[in-house]
Amino acid sequence: MKNLQSQLAAYMDKRQLSEKYQKVMHDAVRNPNVLDFVNKHKEALKPDAIEKSASKIYEFVREKKKADNGEVGLVPGYVPELLVSNGLIDVSYVPSKALISQEKQRNLAKRVQRINISKDITNASIENYYVNPDRQAAIDAAKEFILNFKTAPKTFHQGLYLYGPMGVGKTYLIGAIANALAHEGYSSLMLHFPTLSVEMKSAIGDNSVLSKIESIKRAQILMLDDIGADMASAWIRDDVLGVILQYRMQEQLATFFTSNFSMDQLEDILAGSVKGIEPIKASRIMERIAYLTREFKIDGINRRFEN
Repeated sequence: MKNLQSQLAAYMDKRQLSEKYQKVMHDAVRNPNVLDFVNKHKEALKPDAIEKSASKIYEFVREKKKADNGEVGLVPGYVPELLVSNGLIDVSYVPSKALISQEKQRNLAKRVQRINISKDITNASIENYYVNPDRQAAIDAAKEFILNFKTAPKTFHQGLYLYGPMGVGKTYLIGAIANALAHEGYSSLMLHFPTLSVEMKSAIGDNSVLSKIESIKRAQILMLDDIGADMASAWIRDDVLGVILQYRMQEQLATFFTSNFSMDQLEDILAGSVKGIEPIKASRIMERIAYLTREFKIDGINRRFEN
């Protein structure tokens, strides 16, 4: 095809364009991105492609400059890209790196549903988890779970039952697991159990108890935070927690817990209710928890209020 300079000169003369516009187009067709595109696609371009595509070339250069300078362009969030269409040069718009990154973050956020869980968990990661001897076994188990679940997501994998004092990183660690699996396309539901108990009682009034239980028990990965902090109701124990855990045990769905109490301590808490001591019902719940999880103690200093 003709060289760019001769095509541009012919176009300018034919159109009798203003001196200012001539300079604009002169610079546009000599833009390195345009030159590179033309050289790569010269066999596919018509002989008069430059002349007939002048407005598209100018549009590309103008919008590319805006994008490079961080300015809002013709199509916000998108950057221009040259293409060949019927032997001529045209412009399409593709998502910018920033938009792709934002969309990726939105998708990750959708995969980790947090209900009454601190926003600090949003960016939790295994890599940033504070390591000490009192946490190492739990961290190793978390890494093992992530690897095993990614390798065989349809196979049953025991989750973790993490217990220890307040502020030692139990919730952070399950959040890190949820985030790691979100990057692989898997969804988690994180619930603060004491708040859930309150909400379930309120749900009685609008007849939404069953629908709430259904959505919780079917979660791909379920994480119940701070279990044992408020277990005064036998109804919550038997008709909410018991139903959820029975389903997840039958369907072999990954389940996690955090608690201030060991499993043995939690059983004593579950046994107590307004009806008195009910060890058999508590034992049934603990059998399900023991089936679904492995128990790990996390110790250390309370880091929750550190600056």
